[in-house]
Amino acid sequence: MVFGAISREVHGVLFLTTTRFFIVPIVRYLCNAKGLRKYHNYSWLSPLTDLRHCYLSSQGRRSRDLTKAHVERGASILRIGPNALSFNHPDAIKDIYGHRTKCVKDVKESILAGTHRQLFDVIDKADHARKRKLLSAAFATKNLENWEYKVNYTSHRLVKVFDERCVKSAGAPRSKDDAVDFNHWINLWTIEAINFIALSSKMDLLDTGTDWVTAERLDGTCYRARYRHSQNHNAIVKSVFCWDYDLWPWIAWITQSVPSKWKQLWKISAPWGDITYHQASERLRRYKAGEQLDDFFSCLMNDKNGAPNYLEWGEIVAEVSAIIDAGAETTAIALSNIMELLIKHPAKLSALRDELSNVLDDDDVVAPFDKVKDLPYLKACLDEGLRLSPPTSSGLPRRTPPEGASILGEWIPGDTSVSMTIYGAHHDPSIYPDPDVFKPERWMDPAERKRMEPYFIPFSAGARGCIGRNISYLEQIVILATIVHRYDFALATPNFVAERFEAFNMICGPLPIIIWRRGPQW
Repeated sequence: MVFGAISREVHGVLFLTTTRFFIVPIVRYLCNAKGLRKYHNYSWLSPLTDLRHCYLSSQGRRSRDLTKAHVERGASILRIGPNALSFNHPDAIKDIYGHRTKCVKDVKESILAGTHRQLFDVIDKADHARKRKLLSAAFATKNLENWEYKVNYTSHRLVKVFDERCVKSAGAPRSKDDAVDFNHWINLWTIEAINFIALSSKMDLLDTGTDWVTAERLDGTCYRARYRHSQNHNAIVKSVFCWDYDLWPWIAWITQSVPSKWKQLWKISAPWGDITYHQASERLRRYKAGEQLDDFFSCLMNDKNGAPNYLEWGEIVAEVSAIIDAGAETTAIALSNIMELLIKHPAKLSALRDELSNVLDDDDVVAPFDKVKDLPYLKACLDEGLRLSPPTSSGLPRRTPPEGASILGEWIPGDTSVSMTIYGAHHDPSIYPDPDVFKPERWMDPAERKRMEPYFIPFSAGARGCIGRNISYLEQIVILATIVHRYDFALATPNFVAERFEAFNMICGPLPIIIWRRGPQW
C-alpha cells in the first residue's frame, strides 16, 4: 500500500511536469492566441519556453548574439520567448522607449524587486513620476557643480595610486609586476566617488586596494564582505534566470538549494543587500546626529525647501541601493572600455591629448571640470566608447499595454514583452556607418551628431532614461581628462582583449596596463 501510494505520487509529479513543460507550451503554440507565430524565431525552442533565453543569457553575450541573429535572418522582429519579441530597427526605439510610449516596465522588475520599489524598478507610471520629481533635485545641474569637489577629492586619491605604480619611463625594463589592473582600480574609484556623492561617505578602498567593506544585517550585526565581488555575482545569477517570469521562484529556489556553481554564486552574492543597507544606515545615523551634509541622501530626506519628505525607511534604502549600484558599475565599465580603445588607437589618443594640452596646465593634477567640460573631442571619445561598447548593452524589457501597441508599424498584442538591445541600436550601419570601428570623429560634425543622437541610448530613452547620466558624464570627463593628460600607458600584453560578461550590465575583466608619467618635466 505504501509503495503504491508513493508510485501514484511519482506518477502524478511526472504527469504535472510533462504537462507544464511539454503539453501546455505546445498547445499554446498551436493555439497562437496572440498571433506571434508569424514572426521569426530566435531558436526553435523560443516559442515554447523562456528557458532558451535563460540559456542565451548564461553565455554572457546576449545582446551581441541576439543582434547577430537579427542580421543573419534579415528580421527586424524575432520571437525570443513564448510571449517576448526582440526588435532590431532604429524606429523601434521611440515606439518602445520614447516619451509617448504606452509600454511600461516589464514583469522582470516585479519579480526582482525588494519590499520597496526604487526609481529603476517601479512600474506604475504615476509612482514613477512621483519618484522622479522627488529625486530630480538631487540630479540637477546645480548640484552636480556643487558636488564636483567630491569627484575632485576621489580623483586625487586615484592619481596617488597611479603615481605610486608608474614605471620610470616608456623604455624602462618591465616585469609582470609592473602591470596595473586599470579595471580593478577604476572600479574602486567609482565606488568611492558615488558613495561620497550619494552619502558623504569617505571610503578606504583606494588605500587598501581591495573591495572589502562593512555589511550590516537588519538586526544591526555587522560583518566584512566584498563590495564589487558580491555586486557582480548578484547581477550574474539574477540576469541568467529571471527571464522565465512564471518559473522564477522555482528556479531561484532550486539554484540556491542544489549543489552547483549557481549555488556558489548565490552564496557569493548574498552580502550585497547588507552592504548597501549598511551604507544607508551609516548615513542615517549621521543625519540623526545632526550633521548637515550636502548629498543625495539629504535630497531624499528633505525637499528643495527643506521640508521633510516623510519617505518610509525601506524606500530610502531602496533608492540608496539603486544609486550606489548603478552609479558605480556603469561608469567604471565605460571608463575601462574607453581606456582599452584609446590604447589600441594611438592616433585617437594623441588627438585627445593635444586637445587637453591646450586647456590644462602642467600643475593641473586633476582636470578642473570647467576647463574640460565643453571639449568636443573629449566628449566625442566618451560618446564613441559608449556607442561601441555600451555598459548596459541589453534590451531593457517593456510590456505593451492591455489594448496593445504599434511598434514598427506592427500591432503588438497587449501584455507582450518587447525590447530592443542597446547594442543593436548602436551598431546599426544605417545610423552609424562602419559601426564596429572606433571613430570619435563621427561625433564632431554638429549636423551628424544631431542625426545620430535620437538613436544613441546608452542611458536608455524617454521618461525612463537614466536620471544619473549627468553624474556619470561628470565623472567620466574629469577622470579621463586627468589620466590622459598626466600619464601615458600601454597594454601589458600586446593584442590583449579584456574579457566581458553581459549580466544586466557588461561586467569587465582585468585590464592590465603599464603606466608612466608624461613629459620631460617628470
